[in-house]
Amino acid sequence: MRKMEITPNPHTVLRDIFGYSSFRGEQLNVIEALLNKQSALVLMPTGGGKSLCYQIPALLLDGITIVVSPLIALMQDQVSALKQLGVAAACLNSNMDEEAERSVLRQLSESELKLIYMAPERLLSPAMLNRLHSLEISLIAVDEAHCVSQWGHDFRPEYTRLDQLIERFPGTPRVALTATAEKHTRDDIRQHLRLQDALEFVASFDRPNLSYHMAERSGYKQALLKFLRQQHPGDAGIIYCLSRRKTDETATWLHQQGFSALPYHAGMSAADREYNQDTFINKEGVIMVATIAFGMGIDKPNVRFVVHLDLPKSIEGYYQETGRAGRDGLPATAWMMWGLQDVLTLRNFIIDSQASETVRRIEHAKLDAMVGLCETPNCRRQMLLHYFGEQLDQACGNCDRCLAPVETFDGTELAQKALSCVYRTGQSFGVAHVIDVLLGKETEKVLRFDHQQLSTFGIGAEMTVKSWRRVFRQLINKGFLLANQQRYGALQLTQSAKPVLAGLVNVLLMSEPKTPSKTSTRKSHDLPSDYDQELFDRLKALRLKLAQQQAVPPYLIFHDGTLQQMAADKPQSEEAFLALSGVGQHKLDSYGDVFMQIIDEHQTADQQL
Repeated sequence: MRKMEITPNPHTVLRDIFGYSSFRGEQLNVIEALLNKQSALVLMPTGGGKSLCYQIPALLLDGITIVVSPLIALMQDQVSALKQLGVAAACLNSNMDEEAERSVLRQLSESELKLIYMAPERLLSPAMLNRLHSLEISLIAVDEAHCVSQWGHDFRPEYTRLDQLIERFPGTPRVALTATAEKHTRDDIRQHLRLQDALEFVASFDRPNLSYHMAERSGYKQALLKFLRQQHPGDAGIIYCLSRRKTDETATWLHQQGFSALPYHAGMSAADREYNQDTFINKEGVIMVATIAFGMGIDKPNVRFVVHLDLPKSIEGYYQETGRAGRDGLPATAWMMWGLQDVLTLRNFIIDSQASETVRRIEHAKLDAMVGLCETPNCRRQMLLHYFGEQLDQACGNCDRCLAPVETFDGTELAQKALSCVYRTGQSFGVAHVIDVLLGKETEKVLRFDHQQLSTFGIGAEMTVKSWRRVFRQLINKGFLLANQQRYGALQLTQSAKPVLAGLVNVLLMSEPKTPSKTSTRKSHDLPSDYDQELFDRLKALRLKLAQQQAVPPYLIFHDGTLQQMAADKPQSEEAFLALSGVGQHKLDSYGDVFMQIIDEHQTADQQL
């Protein structure tokens, strides 16, 4: 490997090594703080360039940077990407054989590395701490720092022991980085990592290239099939399911429909999970159907969609999971189907958990916020960002509520019918039975309890089951009804329902949402929209061939955005090739000739036509 000449200038490193012309958001401020030996807490969205915040200081500071990473896949991906840039980086993990581990330990001892990635368990072993103590440690970076918090959606108990690093390396600056951290999580990060006096950098949580869509679940398979075929044919994506059974069933069904789909959940063997994950990362157009056990260590930039077939339990989890789409800044979709049963199931999980009353109360509040995001008649992005303490002054124009505004109407009479029927059936039955009474259905259960004799029997016959379910879901979410999980989801009136029944309070309900007739093509980076598709396909084929030769994911060679710019600008000189976004000197030296040869051949063929 050619030894690089690093000049003490963040802009030079950004251009010469990483191939970018300018910093984004808070990146430069974070880098300058760390270069000044100040510790920092960094909140930056997925795909917002968190890794550059510690990788550039690592190259500019004397010594070695320690990066704490929770997953093997995550650290391997980061190290592979750095090696593609010519950076001396390595990781230590349990998947390595003895020879590979000895080689990394030798490089570490001889200070040949600039960055070393480890999981907290390995890093905090006495042997490793003693080894590191004799070296010059320039920076400690804790990636996915929300793992330290019991309030975080990916809590890792071993992260809470990282305060030992402060005792071992008291003068070394530390940086904690995460994509999501509301107040409880943020406070935990500061406490456990002893960052009370650290500078805090909060970038915008907005992902403008993501288009948010949420719909009521009804015949989800056909809706999913329509979504994939019409909006994302041939694209790579992730589909999240709540249960392992649904994960397996959905993956099998998609495979039968002709898609390259694989399952991923904790019930599979480690070997099968690893094989499916590697396939997803290294091949084009693969769909991963998974529980939330999948995704944290995935940096695949060209994931074009993330689908939730069940309601996430919190906005933090939803934001983290949807953030795995469109990391390259190109348009991507966050699409979700959910229903009332999802809410009841998740509430039941919280009630049945062994957590303290305080934790359960906070989890209920998080779920309420998630349901509120689904039920809002307003711009979803505005509400999402508001949850993280950020104000978006104008509607985004890139969510289903903006693309197909939902109508609201005075639903007081419908609410009174629904609440009255719950009351007259004894507040002892679930949604399905109450709706049967409203519709005037003489089911076995209705007849057994003589509910056909009630005054509310048949008073809602003009509505469909689906429409009544939408009404009940909104009444539950507005706090007029609750579903008692101790009584199998029996609906019960709350104190808030009495003024509605008395006609003292009007209830505003949402009508059935329309399907957006258009989609947005917003992106977060300045990438070309008009490029030579045939050349782009040839460049992708070359990228895949090179990636297979090196046994690395294709996106580590070049991102799709770089290939699109290549197919638009058609550079035929080293200077022009180096001007591409994502092309530094090492990538020019490694790949410039072969890619420009394809461009030249394509240009020549065009001229001969």
